[in-house]
Amino acid sequence: MLAAIDLGITNIDIVFHQGDTYGHVRLPANGQPVERQMEAALNALQAQGCQPAKIAVTGGQYRRLATRFDAVEIVGVSEVQAIGLGGLALAGVERALVVSAGSGTAMVAARGRDCTHITGIAVGGGTLQGLGRLLVGTADAPEIDRLALAGDPNRADLTLVEAVGGTVGRLPPDANAVNFGRLARQPLELSQPDLAAALVRLVGQVIAVVAINAARAEGLEPIVVIGHLVDLPSLRRVLNEVAGYYQATIYVPERPGMGTALGALLWAEGL
Repeated sequence: MLAAIDLGITNIDIVFHQGDTYGHVRLPANGQPVERQMEAALNALQAQGCQPAKIAVTGGQYRRLATRFDAVEIVGVSEVQAIGLGGLALAGVERALVVSAGSGTAMVAARGRDCTHITGIAVGGGTLQGLGRLLVGTADAPEIDRLALAGDPNRADLTLVEAVGGTVGRLPPDANAVNFGRLARQPLELSQPDLAAALVRLVGQVIAVVAINAARAEGLEPIVVIGHLVDLPSLRRVLNEVAGYYQATIYVPERPGMGTALGALLWAEGL
């Protein structure tokens, strides 16, 4: 039996065959050395009744591993290849721009098994957590999401009607023109929900706009977003809003956090 592990900066994602579908286990990385992460992943697989002789491994740390770990054969898989194949599989399409929204954000042009890194940005889940700690006193992503869903980002942002007096192109007058621009004008005491909503909007808009431009430059549709950042409903809401502004298709599949590990599994199975 073959399984796959994605050794991420924040999470360890494990995918394995479970009857006619795929099982998925998520563990915290906790900044542990790659050997400790592998031990934790193998223990998690064993707890699921899975003891594979071969494991596909991807993520930023996989190159540090030898070709065997204890009694298990290790198959290293390029993260770009894993992102592309995993995104296509979860979306059920043959071509797409696949966006991996994790701690940072990578964008891959995926055409079947031909996957190419197009661009990436340092804005992602790590940005959300780091700025969340500064702005609302927590780096807990679900808590930031909960606050953001209850907040109004325009209490921190300047809108188009305030900046230029009306609409610009397809953008409505109440779309934001300057992220956190209201705070640049004057000191304001804003609630945690409003600050969280403005933060999520900032992160989501940057990812969405770069992805839309990258997809159009590559002539690819749809945009498929995977990774644990899009587990957050508030972030998905921003992606959908931006997609509507620019008449783009941004699709978030079910269980997006397992995408890269699934892609590694599929790549290894195809060798």
